[in-house]
Amino acid sequence: MNKSIGNLLMGAVAVLVLLSMSIFVVDQRQSAIVFQLGEVIRVKSDAGLGFKVPLLQNVRYFDSRILTLDAGEPERFITAEKKNVLVDSFVKWRIVDVKQYYVSVGGDEARARNRLLQTVNSSMREEFGKRTINEVVSGARDKIMEVLRTKADTDARKIGVEVLDVRLKRVDFPLEISESVYRRMDAERKRVANELRASGAAEGEKIKADADRQREIILAEAYRTAQQTKGEGDAKASSLYASAFGRNPEFYSFYRSLEAYKQSFKNKSDVMVLDPSSAFFKYLKSSGKGG
Repeated sequence: MNKSIGNLLMGAVAVLVLLSMSIFVVDQRQSAIVFQLGEVIRVKSDAGLGFKVPLLQNVRYFDSRILTLDAGEPERFITAEKKNVLVDSFVKWRIVDVKQYYVSVGGDEARARNRLLQTVNSSMREEFGKRTINEVVSGARDKIMEVLRTKADTDARKIGVEVLDVRLKRVDFPLEISESVYRRMDAERKRVANELRASGAAEGEKIKADADRQREIILAEAYRTAQQTKGEGDAKASSLYASAFGRNPEFYSFYRSLEAYKQSFKNKSDVMVLDPSSAFFKYLKSSGKGG
């Protein structure tokens, strides 16, 4: 009785082991190839459970996600102007035909990456050799990337791979050329700055000279107007004086004498030496007669 139960348990365990060896799981990020004695039997690209013959068949998994191939160090290329440029790029790719991928590169990702890198570099060398520095830096950069992607994808299809994108991260001059370019740019900027300073100084002198000229004109016109106004005032005063004193010349003479006396005896220290019979004392001598 116990022996029968033991046999049943052993049989159940054996069945479970065989069943576990017959089942494999494919993740949604993967594709799988089922091999039988080293030969490809079938490909499973959709996620879920799969079945295989235990001990006779085996399964190998491949990443079906989008992968990035970074060139690492910038590569040196020559433009149509025979000038060197350093190009830093990367490639986005993925496996679309797992069987072809395995047959072409043995399922080795490193071999696939080398194949893609060689294709991209060859296409890049060809494209850069037909274009000027201005085109590869900005003018035709988008077009170059699209051409590179198309060429790389055409070649990559032969190994079951799709190239989604080829991007130029940076296009720069080598160090020795960069320093020369920067020095030339610096000299050019300084030249432009000096020209602007000289132009500004000349314009400043011109404005200052014009301001000085305007100042002199305004002062001259103001002085002329002041003198004209003063002359008109003096003329009018003289006219009024003449009109007023002309009516009584004797009073005018008396008024002028008083003004002379006032100016002559303003200070106590003033000394005058005159003949007492001088006309200057005319109104002093006759000051009491009127009384």
